[in-house]
Amino acid sequence: MSKYDDAIKLMNERFGKDSLISIATKDGNSVSVRMVDGYYEDGVFYVVTYVLSGKMKQIEANPDVAVCGIDWFSGHGIGENLGWVRDESNAAIMTKLREAFTSWYSSGHVNEDDKNTCLLRVRLTDGVIIDHEKKYGEWQYQVDFINRKA
Repeated sequence: MSKYDDAIKLMNERFGKDSLISIATKDGNSVSVRMVDGYYEDGVFYVVTYVLSGKMKQIEANPDVAVCGIDWFSGHGIGENLGWVRDESNAAIMTKLREAFTSWYSSGHVNEDDKNTCLLRVRLTDGVIIDHEKKYGEWQYQVDFINRKA
């Protein structure tokens, strides 16, 4: 197995569930960071959010974002609004997100009837994941998500 494959296994183990992550966006010269619930799959973090939020307005103006996971990951990506969570094109991933976020999702925190409730996709471009346990042999992986190498 390659270093990239090992890094992706770590990403799936740590973030392929409801995971607190921070997303940093830029508005002119100001940087904003916020914690969100994210779900990782195949080089992408998904977040259910609100189209009129500051982060989505900033991503619309500048899609370059930084992401940091509590479980020893930091990286960069491209943010994209995939539209209303109930849009048919979002059905497959939303099924996974509803299951991953089951502990809080339907308790009034999310209003899927509101067409401003949207799905944010952050396509990772690069990042660093640390594994102090050296579970797969390395303690640090510099990951290039675009070219799929570490």
